Amino acid sequence: MSDPAFLRRDVPALGKQGLFRLGLSGSFGLDEAGAEEALERVQYVFWTPRSHLLRPLRRALARDRQRYVVASGPALAYLAGSVRRAAEKRLRALGTDYLDVLQIYWMGKMSAFTGAVQEEMARLRAEGKVRALGASIHDRPRAGRLAEDSLLDLLMIRYNAAHPGAEQDIFPHLSRRRPAVVAYTATSWRRLLRAPSGWTDRAATAGQCYRFCLTSPAVDVVLTGPRTREELRENLAAVEQGPLGPAELEWMRALGRAVHG
Repeated sequence: MSDPAFLRRDVPALGKQGLFRLGLSGSFGLDEAGAEEALERVQYVFWTPRSHLLRPLRRALARDRQRYVVASGPALAYLAGSVRRAAEKRLRALGTDYLDVLQIYWMGKMSAFTGAVQEEMARLRAEGKVRALGASIHDRPRAGRLAEDSLLDLLMIRYNAAHPGAEQDIFPHLSRRRPAVVAYTATSWRRLLRAPSGWTDRAATAGQCYRFCLTSPAVDVVLTGPRTREELRENLAAVEQGPLGPAELEWMRALGRAVHG
């Protein structure tokens, strides 16, 4: 059994103590029964309307709203009005008074962090309709600057053994404000689960990829996107094993370099 300090963490930016560090994305086909099972353990949920999570998540929030952290937002965020409309639509769909995280997606590609967008996000937080503000972003140097100075309470970033650049570009900038960090693409879109050309050792398991992310003290939550209940159970069991040891970390980094090419 893992050290509880590995599995759970206080995340002041989200106002949560003892937050379970494996988060759930329903974007990869997990059915409603699987989502019900996941929500018995998982607390952090990245929700988009196209997933099968809606009805199970509504029921979970009705039972115990304080237990969960729900992050959602507009598919496209170029204008202030679209941010507000999306936030209020998500609230109605989920049957809740607030989103834990209002998140704009893929900053610079699917959203523009303009002054007007920032002002509208801040107004929604002041009104109590959202409690924290976040963004997903691939531009690591920009993410580092936002970590140091912005209204964002959370950054959702690509981080895995094949793409560890956040360790240089983002993580050193967290100490000033300590926004929450959510890692995604832990398996590098499943590329770490297959042996790359010229690699003579084994490939990683999904569980090892999640443990790699969570071994970093900078990462608060890593998202898992199981397709089936069996994958969900495997991933939950894997993180119970705790952080990767030094030899495992070096092996994962070597695999990541080979996968990245």
